[in-house]
Amino acid sequence: MTSQDIKALDAGSVIQTYGRFDVAIDHGDGSRLYSPEGREYIDFTSGIGVNSIGYANKKWAEAIYNQALKLGHISNLFYTEPYARVAAELTARTGLSKVFFANAGGEANEGLIKLGRKYSHDKYGDGRSTILTLVQSFHGRTISTLAATGQDAFHKHFFPFTEGFRYVPANDFAAMEAAITPDVAAVMVELIQGEGGVLPLDVEYVKAVRKLCDERDVLLLVDEVQTGVGRTGTLFAFQQYGITPDAITFAKGIAGGLPMGGIIASEKTATVLGAGDHATTFGGNPIAAAAALEVLAQLDDATLAEVGKKGAYIRDAIASWKLPVVGQTRGLGLMLGVSTVGAAPKAIAAQCIENGLLILTAGSDALRMLPPLTITYAEIDAGLAILKTVLEGYC
Repeated sequence: MTSQDIKALDAGSVIQTYGRFDVAIDHGDGSRLYSPEGREYIDFTSGIGVNSIGYANKKWAEAIYNQALKLGHISNLFYTEPYARVAAELTARTGLSKVFFANAGGEANEGLIKLGRKYSHDKYGDGRSTILTLVQSFHGRTISTLAATGQDAFHKHFFPFTEGFRYVPANDFAAMEAAITPDVAAVMVELIQGEGGVLPLDVEYVKAVRKLCDERDVLLLVDEVQTGVGRTGTLFAFQQYGITPDAITFAKGIAGGLPMGGIIASEKTATVLGAGDHATTFGGNPIAAAAALEVLAQLDDATLAEVGKKGAYIRDAIASWKLPVVGQTRGLGLMLGVSTVGAAPKAIAAQCIENGLLILTAGSDALRMLPPLTITYAEIDAGLAILKTVLEGYC
């Protein structure tokens, strides 16, 4: 099919919930994508952080193929090897205790909310169920995770939302201290607010919140859906913050392009959810788990170190341009935001696509870069050259 054929089929048959960019993608290789007509694009999006080890990765594809021939699905009423091996790998590499498998980030965060409330209810009974989240946070598209999201733009249309969430300004410890009242069960944060604008939390703030939560027996829950699986230069972002969360969520890049997510609980919370408390049909699916095992194998220490170096390389290059349209560059590893001055990020992103670079936006003022973690320096240079040319047009 041509690009126009695909767009026409979409218009006629698909509910229009996405404001898609005017481009169709047919295949990819490394960090390059191609339209049905063969137009090449450098990819700084990786499917919003999903395609962690790039496109046409042969070992990843072989792992999926081999598992599909062996066992595609059996349900969580039976044991299978792949999910158990993924869980063992995740706990070994995080120092946390147990894993629950889901399908995506929103579902994982729903489970995290349930875990936080059940921990508190088991120990203290009724009346201690409020979850504190941060202003500008984003935690998902379900009714409860929308309620947990600290952005007014998402609190519309779908009333009534789930009760029991309050929002605290990020990096304001005094506000957090005041907000942890006797009805609070947990604090739930993204260490870098992705959809909110690629806004990192201060390390000392996070450490202080961890200490406060310990003092008041309030769980500290970390949403690592976007920051996890090597995106920031360590397997999970919390490993750069000097804390141990009570539980984290993961999704996006874990299976390199297949749906997978979940919760990793600490020893403190590992037994909160028991038989029948939480479940999902496809969680830990053997094919997705086989893909995840290959992703984790490829994200070794040397590769993760390179993620940090590549992020620094991109930041240094952008700083060297000294363009007035470029404001702050922020983030960690290959999760980067570039604020723009006097120009709309969505307009810039659309022009980048016209010139052969796929790039994202975040919040109201930022371009967002989430390239595959395996992107080469040559591909980085090619993408940055396009971005620079587009930005120079605004000067």
